[in-house]
Amino acid sequence: MMPASVGTPLLWTGFTLFVLIALALDLGLFHRHARAVSLREATLWSVVWVGLALAFNAGVYRWLGHEKGLEFLTGYLIELALSVDNLFVFLVIFTYFALPPDLRHRALFWGILGAMVMRVLFILLGAALLAAFHWVLYLFGAFLVYTGFKIIFQKQTEVHPEKNIALNLFRRFVPLIPEYDGSRFFVKRMGKWYATSFLVVLVVIETTDVVFAVDSIPAIFGITKDPFIVYTSNIFAILGLRSLFLVLAGLMDRFRYLPVGLGIVLAFVGVKMLLGDLYPIAIGWSLGIVVSVLAASVVASLWASPSDASAAPPV
Repeated sequence: MMPASVGTPLLWTGFTLFVLIALALDLGLFHRHARAVSLREATLWSVVWVGLALAFNAGVYRWLGHEKGLEFLTGYLIELALSVDNLFVFLVIFTYFALPPDLRHRALFWGILGAMVMRVLFILLGAALLAAFHWVLYLFGAFLVYTGFKIIFQKQTEVHPEKNIALNLFRRFVPLIPEYDGSRFFVKRMGKWYATSFLVVLVVIETTDVVFAVDSIPAIFGITKDPFIVYTSNIFAILGLRSLFLVLAGLMDRFRYLPVGLGIVLAFVGVKMLLGDLYPIAIGWSLGIVVSVLAASVVASLWASPSDASAAPPV
């Protein structure tokens, strides 16, 4: 049994069709050929996706109510901030596999398409669990508190693609060639098919996103139990991830305090879930706290000079 939702079958279908059409236009029209995307173009697309998310938020606020509008905005900001933090992992993966710049946008496209499918599955599973077992709410809350403090106090973020279990299994059972052939997944050499390095990169990205979903899905359920709001806020945050990566790729180190802010936000959402039955926190207060913490972490990151950032303890 699924929890009550403002999303009618028409809304679910209409939103999903909009996303699929947007992705088809992106790959089939605007980026039909693999090429390096300029900073100006990436910035424009980032503005477009954020603008669409805010326009959708205005529609939710207007037709589905004040509270649902605030829930969407809060969830979207949390998911977007988590996505920005995860961009560092993508950069490490691309660097490790020496992915050419002209293939990065295409890799992000396929990676995000797979991420959307996995997020939908995680959302449906999480919603079903919460509807059937109320105690799962406390499990999610405890997990978020633990994750939040772990992010705050961890010394550094380490990514080891070579230790990826799915990648090692893929390498064992699928013949590979250590090179790229544009954005092709397979090539035929001497009568035998081989997977290219481009497909290897996608395997790592998709399996890594499972880890991202484990953090993001409980976090959004701490803001709203409505599956439609969870779904739409997640998808909008993911859709803007490709262009945002290309805009922020050279600025990752400047957002060194964002993980601390995210850790505080996740811990706050976890506490909110744990105490929700006794001391419920209004969505307006939740939005204010989330915005304040994330804004403070971004301002602190941008304010710190390079010398200050290098002197500060790594996060």
